[in-house]
Amino acid sequence: MRMVPKMRAKLKSFAAKIIQLLREWTETFPFDFQDERARKELKEIAQRITQCDEENGTIKKSISQMTQNVLLALSTRGQYQEIREKIRQPVMDKGTILKAKPQSAQKDILSVCGDPLVLAQQLTTIELERLGNIYPEDLMQIISHMDSLDNHKCRSDVTKTYNLEAYDNWFNCLSMLVATEICKVVKKKQRTRVMEFFIDVARECFNIGNFNSMMAIISGMNLSPVARLKKTWSKVKTAKFDVLEHHMDPSSNFCNYRTALQGATQRSQSANSSREKIVIPVFNLFIKDIFFLHKIHSNRLPNGHINFKKFMEISRQIHDFLTWKQVESPFEKDKRIQTYLLTSPIYTEEALFVASFENEGPENHMEKDSWKTLRSTLLNRA
Repeated sequence: MRMVPKMRAKLKSFAAKIIQLLREWTETFPFDFQDERARKELKEIAQRITQCDEENGTIKKSISQMTQNVLLALSTRGQYQEIREKIRQPVMDKGTILKAKPQSAQKDILSVCGDPLVLAQQLTTIELERLGNIYPEDLMQIISHMDSLDNHKCRSDVTKTYNLEAYDNWFNCLSMLVATEICKVVKKKQRTRVMEFFIDVARECFNIGNFNSMMAIISGMNLSPVARLKKTWSKVKTAKFDVLEHHMDPSSNFCNYRTALQGATQRSQSANSSREKIVIPVFNLFIKDIFFLHKIHSNRLPNGHINFKKFMEISRQIHDFLTWKQVESPFEKDKRIQTYLLTSPIYTEEALFVASFENEGPENHMEKDSWKTLRSTLLNRA
């Protein structure tokens, strides 16, 4: 029995809506189809839909293109992960620092880039590249992981959170690089210059809208091996640093930072140039906001209805994130500077303390005991 034209038209209309749904799903969450079984189910659905348009094959072409896009997206992410595995930040165990202080002529950040604005721009380019490799499913995995813990399920699949971990590692490496660049300098005058340089870099990051690098730099300068260098800090013009710390004051749930972030977001929404569109949030805080939003608010209301307000708020935050990550860096990539930022050796926490104590000796009994214990531990290890 042949299908009447009216029925055929309805089926084609229905099929078109299903195609639109699948297209949005595969474009927004391609990682949902990393499993062969999921791709097989997608193929089976596609085969059923194509039967609604056997005459001109328009739907078949759409599905074919959609499938190719999924495979391309998965391939691209796989290549990115392989690259990140190969370019992990090396960590130097500077036990030898006990035998000989670093040479003042060694390569440092100021010999690679002496302009705070340029370094802030290169940091922003790196941030945007990493931000671009985080996807909605990575963020939703936070919620999924929490739900699985609540249900006492064991999850062995950590692949989906790899991008989040890689971005978190970048923040930590940048903080440690800042501390390393400061502590490895022998001469106090030069060390003061490096400190003031990083303060200026952090300020330029703030002006650009790169809050993540700004926070990483401040965190690095607040690490104990750097913070204890009182003689060096006494020579630093700290007024600008005080302003930066005010912006990142954790009191009232980082109220000052959130005000600045809101201002940058509003600027981005009305911007005409890529430079004004840049918004890079402090990523750890962004993740915590989603975490607590999901944790504190129930999925269902007391009457049993779905808590749409909660999910709309989560959706809004993820939508903001998607808008931010789509911005392309307007700054020309400098290979020399980026190579230094990404591959320059960084000290371990122990090595930072060794360098710090060698630069400025222990001042109280607690520091003297720590220095004595640290020397003994490293000498025995050697």
